[in-house]
Amino acid sequence: MSQEALENLLHENRVFPPTAEFAAQANATGAMYDEAAQDRLGFWAEQARYLSWATDFTEVLDWSDAPFAKWFADGRLNVAYNCVDRHVDNGFGNQVAIRFEGEPGDRRDITYAELKDEVCKAANALTELGVTAGDRVAIYMPMIPEAIVAMLACARIGAAHSVVFAGFSAEALRSRIDDAQAVLVITADGQNRRGSAMALKPAVDEAVAETPSVRNVLVVRRTGSDVAWNADRDIWWHEFVEQQSTEHEPEAFDAEHPLFILYTSGTTGKPKGILHTSGGYLTQAAFTHRNVFDLKPDEDVYWCTADIGWVTGHSYIVYGPLANRVTQVVYEGTPDTPNKDRWWDIIERHKVTLFYTAPTAIRTFMKWGDELPKSHDLSSLRLLGSVGEPINPEAWMWYREVIGGDNCPIVDTWWQTETGAIMISPLPGVTGCKPGSAMGALPGIGMAVVDDHATPVGNGGGGYLVLTEPWPSMLRGIWGDPERFKETYWSRFPGMYFAGDGAKLDDDGAIWLLGRVDDVMNVSGHRISTTEVESALVSHEAVAEAAVVGAADETTGQGIVAFVILRGGLPEETAKGEQLVQDLRNHVAHEIGPIAKPRQIMVVPELPKTRSGKIMRRLLRDVAEHRDMGDVTTLADPTVMNLIATGLETSSGED
Repeated sequence: MSQEALENLLHENRVFPPTAEFAAQANATGAMYDEAAQDRLGFWAEQARYLSWATDFTEVLDWSDAPFAKWFADGRLNVAYNCVDRHVDNGFGNQVAIRFEGEPGDRRDITYAELKDEVCKAANALTELGVTAGDRVAIYMPMIPEAIVAMLACARIGAAHSVVFAGFSAEALRSRIDDAQAVLVITADGQNRRGSAMALKPAVDEAVAETPSVRNVLVVRRTGSDVAWNADRDIWWHEFVEQQSTEHEPEAFDAEHPLFILYTSGTTGKPKGILHTSGGYLTQAAFTHRNVFDLKPDEDVYWCTADIGWVTGHSYIVYGPLANRVTQVVYEGTPDTPNKDRWWDIIERHKVTLFYTAPTAIRTFMKWGDELPKSHDLSSLRLLGSVGEPINPEAWMWYREVIGGDNCPIVDTWWQTETGAIMISPLPGVTGCKPGSAMGALPGIGMAVVDDHATPVGNGGGGYLVLTEPWPSMLRGIWGDPERFKETYWSRFPGMYFAGDGAKLDDDGAIWLLGRVDDVMNVSGHRISTTEVESALVSHEAVAEAAVVGAADETTGQGIVAFVILRGGLPEETAKGEQLVQDLRNHVAHEIGPIAKPRQIMVVPELPKTRSGKIMRRLLRDVAEHRDMGDVTTLADPTVMNLIATGLETSSGED
C-alpha cells in the first residue's frame, strides 16, 4: 500500500478510555500483560487450570516439530464435562444455560442439569450407532439447541465433529463429508428462515448418495415438513435419542485429541479442513470469553448472533461460554423476522448484557434507521462486541451511541477459523478504545506488523499481520494435508504464521486491520485497500454500507467500482440523483486522494452476502467486469445479483 494511502487512512483521534466504574469490576487487569510478557508459558498454564483436568499436565508447549504444536500434551480432560457436568457438580444445575428463541416465536429455557441429560442421551445414542473416539461426525443443522447438544455429545465420546453451515449446497456438504470421511450426519428436516420453512434433509440425501463412509443420518424434527426417508439409514432424533439413558460417564482424552474440523468457506478446489484439538483450544476460548467479554456468570445474559456453522459459533456460543457457565440467548432466525426490530426485542425481553455481532449486521441496522432500536429498552447492555471483519469508525460510533447508549465499551475482535479464539482486542476495563481499531494483541499473544522482508514496521507504518509465537488455540493442521498447512500459513515469512491480512499501526501503536491482502487494488501503480475506500464512503452522511472492488481497466490497470447502500430517511430526489453519486466520488477523493476516486458508483438496495454476513466481492467483481456470475447458492438472497447487474449501467457516475 502506498505511503500516501496509509497516511490518509483512518485518521481517528477519538479515544474512549475505560470508565472507573467498569475498571473497578473488570475481570481483566493490566497486570496480565506484564505476567504474560515475563513468563508466557506460565501465563497460559495458569489459564489452563481454570479448566478441570482428569490428569494434570506437566509440559505446557512442545514446539519441537514446528509448525505443529502440542499444548498441555500429557494432560487429559473431557471437553463436554468442562462445559456441562462440572457446573452441575458444583451446584449450578438449576442455572439456565440456553434461552432459546425460535424464529416462529417458540421459546424454551434449558438449565445446565437439563443440558447434561440431553448431552448424555445423545452420547449414548451415538455410541449405539457405532460412533467411537476418533470417528468424524458431520453436523448440518439450524440454530437450535439440538445442534449444540450434538456438538457436545461428539466431544463427550471423543468423536471429532465437522459442522457445515446449513445454508451450504448439497455439493459443499458432500465434499466436506467426503474429505473428513464422516460416519454419521446429524441434520434436521428443515429450518425456519424469514417466516418460511426451508428444507435441509433433501440436501443431505443428495450429499450422502455419494459418500459411502456415512452409515446413518440422524434427523431432528424441527419444521414438521415431509421428508424422503431411507429406513435402512435414516433415524428420527425424537424416537432414538430421547429414549436413551441420561447416565453417561465421560471419558478423559489427551489434550491433543481432535475436537473438530471446520472447513473454511469461499475456497476453490479441495475443501480446507482446519483441525482443532481439545486442551489448548478450550483454554484459550474460555480465557478470551471470560476476559474480553468480562463475563460474570451469576449476573450476565450473553448473546452472540453467529451461527454454529462458523468458528464464532464454535468458540463463542458453544465451547468458551459454556466452559465459563454462561447464561446465553440462542436465536434461530433472521434479524428482520417478523419485523426489523426482532433483535432489539430479544435484548429487551431477556435483558441481554453482553452482545456480540458482525459489522455487516451493524451497518444494516444503521440503514434501517435509529427509530427501531430506540423503540426498545436496551439499557441492560453493558458491553458490545464486533467480529468478522474490520468495522469502520462510523459504524463503531453508531453501535456505541444508538445500541450502547454511549455507555458500553466495544471490543472489536480480530481472529480467524485458524486461530480458534480471539487474538487481538481491547481488554475492557484495561485498555481504551478507538472507533474502528482492534487496538492490540491480548496477553500471551505474539503479534507483529511486518514489511516484505519480515522486518517489523514502526508506529505509523503498514504491512502484513503475522503471529510470532505459537498460541494454545492454534490450528493443528489442515485435515489430511500437512504440506498444504505448511505452505499456506508458514512459507511466506519463515518462523511466523502469516494470517493473510494487512494491518497498520497508528502513531500510538494501535492496530488497524485492513482486510485480506488480496483485497488491494492497483490503480495506476498505487496500491489502495478496498477497506480504506469503503470506510471513506461510509463516512459520508448518506451512506449506510459500501463494498468496493477493483475491475480491469485498460488505462489504469484497475478501476475502483463501488456499490453503496444509502441510509434510510433521505429525500427521494437525493437518493436517486446523479449529484449524489458525484458527491460521493468527490468525498472519497477528499478523504484519501484523487487516485482513489471510484470509476463507478452504483446505488444498490442490498449487497450480496452469505448467510454469515460476509460480502461476496467475487460476485461484485464479476458484475463490474461484465462476466457471467459464478455460483450464488451460498448467498442469503441470490436474487440481489440480478438487481445489481441490471442497474450497473444506469448508476455509473463516470466522468
